[in-house]
Amino acid sequence: MSGAVQDSGQAASALGAIESAALRSDRFRLEREADWQRLEAIVRKMEKGRLRKVSDEDLLALPGLYRTAASGLSVARETSLDAATVAYLETLVQRAWFVVYGPRTSLAGWLRSFFAGGWSAAVRAIGADVAACFAILVAAVAAGWLLVANDPEWYFALVGREMAGPRVPGATPEMLRATLFDNADQNGLSVFAAQLFSNNAQVSILAFALGFAFGIPSVLLLVQNLALLGAMLWLYSGAGLTLDFGGWIAVHGTTEIFAILLSAAAGLHIGRTLAFPGSRPLLSAAAAAGQRAAVVMVGVVLMLVIAALLEGFARQLVDTTLGRFSIGGFMLVVWCAYFFAFPGTRRWREERAGEGGLR
Repeated sequence: MSGAVQDSGQAASALGAIESAALRSDRFRLEREADWQRLEAIVRKMEKGRLRKVSDEDLLALPGLYRTAASGLSVARETSLDAATVAYLETLVQRAWFVVYGPRTSLAGWLRSFFAGGWSAAVRAIGADVAACFAILVAAVAAGWLLVANDPEWYFALVGREMAGPRVPGATPEMLRATLFDNADQNGLSVFAAQLFSNNAQVSILAFALGFAFGIPSVLLLVQNLALLGAMLWLYSGAGLTLDFGGWIAVHGTTEIFAILLSAAAGLHIGRTLAFPGSRPLLSAAAAAGQRAAVVMVGVVLMLVIAALLEGFARQLVDTTLGRFSIGGFMLVVWCAYFFAFPGTRRWREERAGEGGLR
């Protein structure tokens, strides 16, 4: 009998604890429910893209409402409130976080902004570094030519025997010409294009990534790759194939070399900023330089994809020097017009002006 009374007392005690917890949970929810509902309504409108329907008062209150909900979630977890309240707050806080701190544009919106003027603006922002790298490029080509002209053994140091293949000093004009033409029926062009993209991407990314060492490795990589071009230009020029070799390079080179030039300039820009941050704090200047250079590098990857397709397909399928120069010249005009003459679409300029002006 006493055992039954004891069990009854324990049951009553447990029931009382449950009722107390339920009352505490209801009180907690009722005290804050209005703020949660207001936050949820704001989040719902913003998720649906109806920002104009959100009042100024609600926009100003949004950060505070988010912090209140996050604080409420913390309390609900610590005090073990009912699972439904905790689950509701977790979902609400997660949705509100993306509205308050998440990306402001979708992937499609970012790509639209990137091509509508963001990429070209980033390239112009590192214009001094692009100009410096272009001067280094020209000097590297000339240095490669002069080194090999004075001592042909330099050719293998710059080009390498494996890459050179039949393109070696002493090769007959007929042998050299055969490496430039009559490759239209060659198989495996898509594989070749993939290999070229992989190789050029490695060089470009390395030139960018090593920019932190004050840009010196970026410049050295540019010199190495362009001295090779100078050595090969000397070889084909000696065989009377200067124009043919120029067309063979131009069909993809105006895109590929431009991409390598931009990657080296991006690395140099970071290195130059680290060495000479100006009046801004070093970390702030480096962060801004890194953002500009990163935008440039996203475009460089795209250029390398295009260059690999041109090198793996167009250069093999277009078997005339004039046709190759036409393709290469067209691509050069497109890149120069986009980077240096394209101010961005009107919508892009208005968006940038709304963010505080063009940088």
